[in-house]
Amino acid sequence: MSQLAGGIMRLVLLQLKGVKDKTSNVLNAVSKINQVAQKYKPRLVALPECFNCPYGTKYFRQYSEPIPDGFTSQELSAAAKNHGIYIVGGTIPELDENGSIYNTCTIWAPNGNLITKYRKMHLFDIDVKGGIRFRESETLAAGSDFTVIDIEGHKIGIGICYDMRFEELARVYRNEGCEMLIYPGAFNMTTGPLHWELLQRSRANDNQLYVVTISPARDEEAEYIAWGHSMVVDPWGQILKSASHGEDIVVADIDFELVKEVRTQIPTFKQRRLDMYTTKRQ
Repeated sequence: MSQLAGGIMRLVLLQLKGVKDKTSNVLNAVSKINQVAQKYKPRLVALPECFNCPYGTKYFRQYSEPIPDGFTSQELSAAAKNHGIYIVGGTIPELDENGSIYNTCTIWAPNGNLITKYRKMHLFDIDVKGGIRFRESETLAAGSDFTVIDIEGHKIGIGICYDMRFEELARVYRNEGCEMLIYPGAFNMTTGPLHWELLQRSRANDNQLYVVTISPARDEEAEYIAWGHSMVVDPWGQILKSASHGEDIVVADIDFELVKEVRTQIPTFKQRRLDMYTTKRQ
């Protein structure tokens, strides 16, 4: 039984260390899913950004594959079905029929079916003086669709990493009735210490919902070093659970009643001056 009493949802985050072998990365993820499914009985398991490949523009096309017919998708589908759980499949480089590459999150149902996918909307193009320069747009195309999933009556919005910086995306999801936002993400050693926790707590507080992030584990030998510290933040903006920087597992029991309590006690959604400003889908 993967749903706890009282409507509380058990969530497991897998902070995984990647290598340059796609098969090894995927099988490691599946092995960890098998372990936590048996030990913790979660309803939902979530994986990191780019969990099947190194994070870098020169790798995206090389490691890309179609969805849902590619190797990674098939393995996640089987894992979801084998354990009767939902899986938010981190992200992988998706190759579409036109040859474009997207940074894409897949979401799998307990019967193994692909519920939907989300393509990263805001591409990570930055140049921090004395820190890091990175341009996803050199290889990736940007997605243009919002993704809201429904898990047993609870709406969850999906974003990816850099999307977390854009409060408008989170607001649209809040307007759609979301009680949780999930962001697979790979902040680095420059932006991680500065903004990883800050952005999560901000989005949670702004929208009075849970914010969940899943990072790759830190690898000091990698070309792109992830910050780690996968995290669950509650609707008060408090850190509920957090990982270390290495390979780690985060288990959190999510009580969606807390969302209602916070929104009732501080009713900002009803108090907004929509005669003065608004955030809505274009």
